Amino acid sequence: MYVAVKGGERAIEAAHEWLAEERRGHPAVPELSIAQIREQMSLAVNRVMAEGSLYDPDLAALAIKQARGDLIEAIFLIRAYRTTLPRFGASTPVDTGAMACDRRISATFKDLPGGQVLGPTFDYTHRLLDFRLAADGEAPAAPRREASPAPVPRVSEFLNREGLIEAAVPDDTAPPDLTREPLELPAARALRLQALARADEGFTLGLAYSTQRGYARNHAFVGELRIGTVPVEMEIPELGFAVEIGEITLTECETVNQFTGSKSEPPQFTRGYGLVFGQTERKAISMALVDRALRWEELGEDNVGAPAQDAEFVLYHADNIQATGFLEHIKLPHYVDFQSELELVRKLRRNVEASQQQEAAE
Repeated sequence: MYVAVKGGERAIEAAHEWLAEERRGHPAVPELSIAQIREQMSLAVNRVMAEGSLYDPDLAALAIKQARGDLIEAIFLIRAYRTTLPRFGASTPVDTGAMACDRRISATFKDLPGGQVLGPTFDYTHRLLDFRLAADGEAPAAPRREASPAPVPRVSEFLNREGLIEAAVPDDTAPPDLTREPLELPAARALRLQALARADEGFTLGLAYSTQRGYARNHAFVGELRIGTVPVEMEIPELGFAVEIGEITLTECETVNQFTGSKSEPPQFTRGYGLVFGQTERKAISMALVDRALRWEELGEDNVGAPAQDAEFVLYHADNIQATGFLEHIKLPHYVDFQSELELVRKLRRNVEASQQQEAAE
């Protein structure tokens, strides 16, 4: 057994060395720097920060480099590193209403105070490969646009004036911390939103798409999508007031959904909500759609059996790190288990053959 273990260790070491070679690529090609990944692959960096639950662009870029571009592996690295960090305190809730917006659009109202700000988006590109990038001949950079420092009103405020949208009820109760405590059901909305914020983007997108195709009766409009920076403040007990300790980029989406009313609520519009680190608008919109689908019970709606309405199905399967661990464990050695299965199948086959021979003899 000792020899087998030593042989296994040597094989693993060789695999790690080979991995390092593959990660580096051909030595003639210049090595990617962390700064290059951070600045030029910012959307990948943003996803790793969001699903890794750690806002640090440099660490996210390092994880992407170490993972050879495998974003789920990079998210795993970030989450593992996050568990080693001490926690000194908690920030006060960020005020997204005071966001300095790089991008702010609404699909429900054309003329908004503050205007529609398209910002940096792929929405209006032709999706044609730009071979100038392959030739290192990028187009001249346009003058850098500064985010609007003035806060812009929320679109939902327009509907609020007529009482046409459900009131946003503040909840000062501190929700459980999903990064420190295991998920338990039933989960309140605040905990569901935590889980969705770090859920796998592809899984969340698939669920959101299912709601649009009729699996949840959840036809939504993007009331507002905004991307920008917000200050992060922390209460300092010795000072007795909050001080700004930095700023982060967030994507916030609020969807507006038609609601025909229930026994306790009049016909009105209801809300779905998404808030994610960085510029991650596909994820934020998906999160808002799934959030709204999961609210069927509190709004007195019927459960039509849609996957996006099943909190246990959504929340227990949305985490890509848990899913990856369970999926990839089956490629590890299962020799003993398989041998027992093999013996069982052989025995069953012998029994069937014996039974067939007996029937033939009769």
